[in-house]
Amino acid sequence: MLPFIRSDLAQFTAYKPHPSSDTDAAVPVQLDRLDTNESPYDLPLELKQKLAWTFQQVIESNRYPDGGHQELKGAIAEYVNESANLPSSSFTAANISVGNGSDELIRSLLIATCLGDEGSILVANPTFSMYGILAQTLGIPVVTVSRNPENFTIDLTAAQSAIEQTQNPPIRVVFVVHPNSPTANPLTANELRWLKSLSDQILVVIDEAYFEFSQTTLVSELTQRPNWVILRTFSKAFRLAAMRVGYCVAHPEAIAILEKVRLPYNLPSFSIASALVALQNRDILLESIPQTLDERTKLIHAFSQHPALAVAESAANFIFLRLKLDSDNSSDTTLLNLHQQLKNSGTLVRQISGGLRITIGTPEENIRTLNHIQTALIKPELIG
Repeated sequence: MLPFIRSDLAQFTAYKPHPSSDTDAAVPVQLDRLDTNESPYDLPLELKQKLAWTFQQVIESNRYPDGGHQELKGAIAEYVNESANLPSSSFTAANISVGNGSDELIRSLLIATCLGDEGSILVANPTFSMYGILAQTLGIPVVTVSRNPENFTIDLTAAQSAIEQTQNPPIRVVFVVHPNSPTANPLTANELRWLKSLSDQILVVIDEAYFEFSQTTLVSELTQRPNWVILRTFSKAFRLAAMRVGYCVAHPEAIAILEKVRLPYNLPSFSIASALVALQNRDILLESIPQTLDERTKLIHAFSQHPALAVAESAANFIFLRLKLDSDNSSDTTLLNLHQQLKNSGTLVRQISGGLRITIGTPEENIRTLNHIQTALIKPELIG
């Protein structure tokens, strides 16, 4: 290892955005990419044409982008109020910070709260891995608790014990996803009661990346809880994964701190323009959601009929599929074989936390996914 690099970084593994996409000779050229929870639908052509015109006629490539994001923040605030059925004055641009994806916002929150041995974070695994990865790269301790293996609820007894016993540094931030990834379950009433019971010295970060699919938001809680923040993204339902735009909703004082630690000009002009166009045309972009939810229901029902499969209910645009195995079989090996056979058939899914996380695709992609899984499960070499 290079002598000028922090020694602890040698222990970390870099986040791999597309672990299922590594190419080899057996993988078909045409792939159904259901491994990253993106929307299966591209922007409509008319919106692409509008953005092309914006790039040609409005954006000056030799100039820095709008570093204050005021127009975009105002448009986001309007959508946030609308999405939670709140009065239009409830949240304003002062409640919004915009990041290069939610990852940048997570990193900014960590810098603002825990850096310099001032705090550690608490996560309940399995969950979105970037909370822990980003904390570790900043030298921030990560405290983990488990989830119920049946319904994936957080072990609240262990979580409360961790809050009470962790010192030097104490837990400063609790991260939860609503609904959780990779398991797709929303926060329960008990989990919400526990989060509300936490000291106002602890920052509660609620990641609502999949809000548009769950249609359950905790935004209204922010008016009474200045120690809560909510993260959202344009990468999923708004079909802008390529543009890397995330946003945070929080108390104006928390937003002011985030503005201090974020990088200047953190969003390219084209990403800003894309997010504005998406918000202006949200009715068009979000009209695909009912079909996605219908497809999700069909897949869950189909997988539930198979004796070798266990699939949980989902509040997101993906499902978490596990195998039911006899005690004589190795679940890890069988899952690995199934994952590889799907890949060989042209279906990319995410193998994670003892299961397969499968993004809901187009109807055609979902039929192929179902057929590929059913075909793989009748092959003797899968279990052998």
